[in-house]
Amino acid sequence: MSLSINSTIKVYWQHVKRYPLAISFLLLVLVAINILNLVPALLNKQFFDAFTTGQTGQALASTLIGVLVWIVGVNLGLWLLQRLADVTNNYIQPRVIVDLEQTAFEHLLNHSYRFFTDNFAGSLVKKIHRFGRAFERIMDQVTWKLVQIFVSIVGTIVIFYLRSPLFAGILCIWVFLFAVVNFIVAKWKLKYDLIRAELDTESGGKLADAIGNAMTIQQFVGKKFEAARFWEVNARWRKMVTFTWNLGSVNDGVQAGFMFVLQGVAMYVAINLYVQGKMTLGDFALIQTALVALFMRLYDFGRVIRDLYDGFADAKEMVDILEMPYELVDKKGAKKLQVKKGEINFKKVSFGYSNGRMILHDMTLDIKPREKVAFIGPSGAGKSTVIKLLMRFFDVTKGSITIDGQDISKVTQESLRSLVSLVPQDSLLFHRTVMENIRYGRREASDKEVIAASKKAHCHEFISELSHGYDTKVGERGVKLSGGERQRVAIARAILKNAPILVLDEATSSLDSESESLIQDALHELMKSKTVIVIAHRLSTIMQMDRIVVIEKGAVVDAGTHEELIQHEGTYKKLWSIQAGGFLP
Repeated sequence: MSLSINSTIKVYWQHVKRYPLAISFLLLVLVAINILNLVPALLNKQFFDAFTTGQTGQALASTLIGVLVWIVGVNLGLWLLQRLADVTNNYIQPRVIVDLEQTAFEHLLNHSYRFFTDNFAGSLVKKIHRFGRAFERIMDQVTWKLVQIFVSIVGTIVIFYLRSPLFAGILCIWVFLFAVVNFIVAKWKLKYDLIRAELDTESGGKLADAIGNAMTIQQFVGKKFEAARFWEVNARWRKMVTFTWNLGSVNDGVQAGFMFVLQGVAMYVAINLYVQGKMTLGDFALIQTALVALFMRLYDFGRVIRDLYDGFADAKEMVDILEMPYELVDKKGAKKLQVKKGEINFKKVSFGYSNGRMILHDMTLDIKPREKVAFIGPSGAGKSTVIKLLMRFFDVTKGSITIDGQDISKVTQESLRSLVSLVPQDSLLFHRTVMENIRYGRREASDKEVIAASKKAHCHEFISELSHGYDTKVGERGVKLSGGERQRVAIARAILKNAPILVLDEATSSLDSESESLIQDALHELMKSKTVIVIAHRLSTIMQMDRIVVIEKGAVVDAGTHEELIQHEGTYKKLWSIQAGGFLP
């Protein structure tokens, strides 16, 4: 487990540099603020040295008041500059955070089907938000802490050098040792911060998984079991957080010890120089004021470094995803798919998932333009895999798939999927209005077109009865609608899309007989000018097809019309016999 800080810095810088003027102005103001913060130490020297000049009465008062005026003026300047820094920072940070989360979101959407099946949605959401918040954390430490610390150290060394090179040398050695110890502790602690970040993600994933299946938990009385699982990961997270915080506390103690030592050594040297007549009373005030100001900057230096590493650890998971190569990419020079006829050809297609098990074996199948083909076969035969390959959710292991002679691996994914309408077995809806969900099929469609599509899918009737009609929100994943209602909305979306190739993957499985009969006419009308692939077990759907293709163990074992297939022994006749209750015509 490692952390590439350079990768994170590179990603953040790509977004920060979009605002060059604001960033430059902010840095300029911050440097000015920290230079002005050094002036009070010099003014304190003048203030106390005034008592040793021999001045008395009005002359002394005039000198002291003059110094006080400068102190007030410096503080006023600091106040104004600080407000400028705040406004500029408030302009930059929210914009960069939004840009980062937008980049992460858009990047995620380009990942493959496999990526999303391998990752919890809740964990991905958490990673995106942590990625943006980590930038806020890191930038706060850099702008408000590290810049201040750097300017304060350099300024203090310069001031000390002007008074005594010995002081400057002592301070340089001390700063070096102080920084080395803090970096060593922070780097050692980093591996535990990474574990903490991963446990945080794991906790979020389990939480999202359980909440998303709340009804299942209630159905199977799993509350205590799920609570125990959540408690277990949170207990590990708590132990790791406690451990890393304790490490921070130990480092804070060591840091305070460093400061006590420097102050003691500096004052000891100052006393000896004062006795030798090489220092004034004002120099004591200068040293003490400068050291106190420096200690205030350095007091939480260890925490600054730890927070920086914490921020990098929080950003790591999202940066890893940003650097992860896409499983599926458009080939260089890929053209848009053009569908004029809708002919589909599977040529010796073989495919296996990452576990090494082959699902399809040299499958060859030709689907004619506007032909209606049904895929049937036992569970696990590879029917749905064929659809995933056609949509190019995966690339074939061997062979090729072409549409109108165009290899789908050589056309853009966007053009391919825009010309294929897919209605899956379990259609999930957005937590948006019914109108928005249907319009997703063709987002420029008018309300009138949406309503027309819903009428064809026979969902206009139940939509009209909803509390706000088409403006009713359907809930997360469409939970406010029944399975059949969700499916009819998905079919309406496909009708609205009106793509030349239509794929129905158990699309009517969630419908009762009455609902299915309602949309048969709509589906029949929809199929007229399209190439259609249907995966279905409902006899009423299968029998309407021009051809039935039997897939078994990843290969086409039979094909023909319903009448042809039941005339001889085989998988289709067996499945028909089971569904028809053993009575064959």
